[in-house]
Amino acid sequence: MTSDDTVRMILLLFWIVLVASALVARRMPWGQTLKLALAWLAIFGTLFVIAAYRDEFSGMWQRLRLAGNPQQGIVQNGEFHIPMDESGHFRVRATLGGIDASFLIDSGATTTALSRAVVQRAGIDVDDSGFGVAINTANGTILARRVIIPRIAVGPITRTDLHAITATELGDTNVLGMNFLSSLRGWGVEGRTMILKP
Repeated sequence: MTSDDTVRMILLLFWIVLVASALVARRMPWGQTLKLALAWLAIFGTLFVIAAYRDEFSGMWQRLRLAGNPQQGIVQNGEFHIPMDESGHFRVRATLGGIDASFLIDSGATTTALSRAVVQRAGIDVDDSGFGVAINTANGTILARRVIIPRIAVGPITRTDLHAITATELGDTNVLGMNFLSSLRGWGVEGRTMILKP
């Protein structure tokens, strides 16, 4: 028996003696005393089960939270897990410039892209000088402008001075591209979950 086990045993005995003495001091009939003792036993048993299975309860809470808002993702073993949405894509909420925005994670995109609306709401400066950047998209070539995101947080992952582009033609779409993904220790897809390793 280790010293930790001894301390736990002493604490358990202390609580048993404390509850028993409180019940005896009340001088109640034995039937009521037995009911109260069983109630205390049930309380301690419940607390014991919660303490013993706290990791499982925490994981269950994370899964319930994720089911309610999948774009929030969850942290497991220091990694950020993002579930696939109904359309087969991975989307995540990110915070930049004090606002939250939804991002499509796209390993086929070289650079992170922001909609003009998000750029304006986040107060990000757009470099309108000189020539724009020609970007090939699924809808053809567009002319985009360069921006720098001072700080972006995706779950537990934070990056500063992340280069990005913006264009009116992007509509409401925001994309986390390879310049974000390549800044990670690693990333990959397992089943229907994308895993980002800070």
